[in-house]
Order: sequence, then C-alpha cells, then structure tokens
Amino acid sequence: MSHTRQAEAHGAWRAPVLFLVLALLFLAEGTFRNALFSGSWNTALGILNMGLISAIMALGVNMQWGYAGLFNAGVVGFLALGGLAPVLVSTPPVQGAWAAGGPRVILALAVGLGTLVLAAQVWKRVPGRPRVLALIAVLVLGFVLYRFLFDPAVAAIEANNSASAGNIGGLGWPVLLSWPVGALMAAAAAWGVGKVALGLRSDYLAIATLGIGEIIVAVMRNEEWLSRGVKNMSGIPRPVPYEVDLQADPGFVARAAEWGLSPGLASGIWVKLLYAGLFTAVLLALILLAELALKSPWGRMMRAIRDNETAAGAMGKNVTRRHLQIFVIGSAVIGLAGAMMVTLDGLLSPNSFNPLRYTFLIWVMVIVGGSGNNWGAVLGAILIWFLWIKAEVWGPELMRLITLPLPEGAFRSHMLGSAPHMRFIALGLVLLLVLRFAPRGLVPEK
Repeated sequence: MSHTRQAEAHGAWRAPVLFLVLALLFLAEGTFRNALFSGSWNTALGILNMGLISAIMALGVNMQWGYAGLFNAGVVGFLALGGLAPVLVSTPPVQGAWAAGGPRVILALAVGLGTLVLAAQVWKRVPGRPRVLALIAVLVLGFVLYRFLFDPAVAAIEANNSASAGNIGGLGWPVLLSWPVGALMAAAAAWGVGKVALGLRSDYLAIATLGIGEIIVAVMRNEEWLSRGVKNMSGIPRPVPYEVDLQADPGFVARAAEWGLSPGLASGIWVKLLYAGLFTAVLLALILLAELALKSPWGRMMRAIRDNETAAGAMGKNVTRRHLQIFVIGSAVIGLAGAMMVTLDGLLSPNSFNPLRYTFLIWVMVIVGGSGNNWGAVLGAILIWFLWIKAEVWGPELMRLITLPLPEGAFRSHMLGSAPHMRFIALGLVLLLVLRFAPRGLVPEK
C-alpha cells in the first residue's frame, strides 16, 4: 500500500511540473534572444494562441478516443467545416448574391435532403424486389431535380461581382456567434457519418471519417459560391480590436509609452493577449464540462463501453447510441476549434487544411499528452505545437553543429538546406520516445 501511495503522489505532481516546464519554455521564448529563442513576446503569444486552439482540437479527439475508443481519421474535415461558420455567419452579405440565386440554392439543398429522407423511407417500407428499383428511381429523379435547381443558381451567384466576391456572403452577425455555429455544423456532419458507420467495425469508422474529411475539404475548395473556394476568404471580422486602430488611439499610444514599447509592438502584444484570454476562457470551460462528464455515471459508462463493448452490451447498454453521442460531442468541439482558428487568422484558405497538420499532428498531441486524460491532452497539444514551430528554427541550428566537421560541398549544403524539414523527424522521435518510456502518455489516465 505504501508503494501505491508513493506512485499516486508521484503521478499527482507530474502534471503541475510538466505545465511549469511548458510555462518556462514560453517565458524563455519571450525573454531570451539567441539561436534557440526569438526573444519576442509577439512570437511567444502567437505560438501560445495556436497552442490553445490545438488544445481544444485535442480535447475533441480525446473525448472520442480516450472516452470511447473511437478512431476519427477525419479531424481535418470537421475542423474545416467549423472554419466555414465565421464566413457564413459574420462576414457581410454580398450585394446582389442572394437575389441572384440564394432562394434557389436553398430549395435545391432542401430537395437533396428530401431525396435522402425519401430514399431511406423507401428502403424501410417497400418490400421485396421492387425496393431496389424504387430506391434507384427516387435517387435518380432526386439528383436530376437537385442539379436542375442547383447549377443555374450557383452560376448566377459566382457571376455576381466575381472579381471581389462571387460568393453568397454571410449574415453580418457578431463573429463570436459563429463559434457555436461551427460546433453545430461539425456535429451535424458527425451525426450523419456516425449513423452510417458506428454500427460497423471500428476500422470502418476510420475509413468513413477519413473519406468524409477529404470530401468536406474538397467541397470547400471547389464550391466558390460558398466561400470563394481556392480564391480564399479574407477580411473575416474579429472579436478584438485591430492593431491599426489601437495605434491610432492616443490613449493606447500613451499607455504604450508608459510600458516602454513602441505603439506597433504594444498593439501586437495587446491583441494577442486578448485572444489568449478568450481562448483560455473557452478551453477552461470545456475542460470543466469534460471533467464533470468524465466523472459522472455517464463517463464511467463510456469508459466501460470502451474497455469491453460486449460486457457493456450484455448489461443493457446501447453501445451504438452511446458511441454516436460521444462522436457527435467530440466533433462539435473540433468544429468549435475550427471556427476559433479561422477567427484568429482572419482568413479561410481551404488549401491550408492539410491532414498531416490537422489530423496526424492532433493525434500525436493526444497520444503524447495521455489519451483519456483531459489535462494530458491539453499539455500534449501545447507542447507539441511549441516543438512543431520551434523545430523549424532549432533544426537548422542543430544541423549546422552536426555538419561543422564536414568540408564545404554539395553534401553539406544539401544537409543544411534540408534542415527546416527536420520538424517531421523531431516529432516522430518525440512520439517514439514517449511510446517507449511513457506508453500511456506524459499525463496518463488514472
């Protein structure tokens, strides 16, 4: 018993110590200027803000994998879908776009949804061999009618002020409202995927989520009427002041002088601090709710299903329904993070939604931090994001030291030129070391 208590005491101190080390890394990034650290608080806060958003993404994946053992290989899709919300909710309406084809697009989408619902009812209610023929007839007729309504409407919208707009525009509402909307959009997509795939084997879920993720990103790239596609959507409103407005404010300029900073530097730091406060508040609220859920009877039931689905089913638990619940909740959290990220950037660029960055790296964060532990997922997310950014700086410096004994030539030049890509090697090495020496993560589940 004494050994058990010592192990528990050691584990209780692990998370605070690791968070302290993480805080010291950010302090060094903002304070010291050398080959390893930038000495810029603008840079340190920029890394922190994206790290906080990554922590929210990791929380969503941790809910799905750590609570229920669901492997979501399409994180990038739900993230992109959440990122679409600020464009549709907070950007101003495009003059003439709605009149050009808005009602017809809505009607076409309603026809498409109605076709799917009718097809499902035909499959359930029509008996025998006619069922297949009736299903095919419904799908073909629905598709033809959908395209008849949709294509001319989209062409009219994209032709409207195509040089600077060519999209349907938004509602012009406050951008903070787009965050829960992004969560709801991702949750709706997760419900559709889950209804199809969660009743099958777990590997089918991975294949389905991988496919739906790529489909969502492909749609966003190609449907210019929605968010300008690969032309990108910039000028998305933000919930904090713009730096140029702060620099034009005499009161802020006076405060910057009191702080001993130039107006440009002070405005950048102040804006990033405001963002950090917003993101931290959302992250802490999500952790609180996630911890309460995890320690509730519902959370214990989810972990029981994760550990032994057969036994949980034998005890009367609806495993598929509970899996659908947690899959939708986790995807909603990922969608929320997507809306926050686009708000931070002020830009929606569908080409930037790379599975390596927004699926693989998020999984590395969860595994390194400790799946099943919310605080571990947060720690892993911020730590891995810090290393991901700094590896691009540390890699060339390390390679310079390694190649010092080598003579000048093509080989040394090639090694030095390839050094910025060492972030992939570095992250792989970190993952291998953690799996070898802490297979349950840095802050494992209790």
